[in-house]
Amino acid sequence: MDEEDGELRNPFPSPPSHYTKYTTHNLALLALYNQRLPDHPNPIQHQILSDQTDVPEWPLTQLEKPRIDWILEEPDAYYDVFGERWFVKDKIPSLAELGGNQLYPEDPCVGAYSLRLPRSSASLSFPQTAVLHSLLAPPPTMSATGPPEWQGHVEWITVLGQNLMAAANDLRPVQARGNLELMMQRQLDLRREETKSLHAKCDVLEAKLKELRASAQLVSNFSSRENPTAADTVMTAASPIPSLDSFTNVQQEDVRKWAEEVG
Repeated sequence: MDEEDGELRNPFPSPPSHYTKYTTHNLALLALYNQRLPDHPNPIQHQILSDQTDVPEWPLTQLEKPRIDWILEEPDAYYDVFGERWFVKDKIPSLAELGGNQLYPEDPCVGAYSLRLPRSSASLSFPQTAVLHSLLAPPPTMSATGPPEWQGHVEWITVLGQNLMAAANDLRPVQARGNLELMMQRQLDLRREETKSLHAKCDVLEAKLKELRASAQLVSNFSSRENPTAADTVMTAASPIPSLDSFTNVQQEDVRKWAEEVG
């Protein structure tokens, strides 16, 4: 039950134990080792760090960062990290490197590289016909010691099939690059279409703004014609306006005179 619980708690494999070596103490020992190394003709780790404690048995140089300049100088550039080897340049091995019979040149500049697949596929038709012809032939006699005829044709078909698959694999990077170029071109076309649409909308908005400005100017001109001028407004404001008290006094006097006349 405990093992099952452990498997459930750890569904992924544990990381490599190499990371446990990157402790503060070990890194300090590495810095001290590199500092004292030029002064010691015999680069033995325990002798150089004899005055230190907890010196590991494994070489401290494993904690060094990979040197890119050293890596690229190697024909097969690789580096080791966490106990695993990683190659800098991924290369697809050719059919000849895998031990097969390669019928086309490795250099794409030699010959028509794009005609490998059509030629290989066209070359399969004749061996298939020859295999059918050899299978329909009468069986060999008892005195025949050589291999049957169909066996050679089958081997040749196998070689052609291997070359066909290898040539297709060699064209995969070219296909991937072509697909990437198409994707980038599509993105560029989309950006251009969006930019063109934005410019069209901006032109429409600019035309509407011009119409609104023209309408506002017409309304302003019409209002200036209908309303009084500023000088008339100033003169009207400067003329004295009788107060309400004067009107009240006049009305009371008239009422008193009218009452006396009537009485």
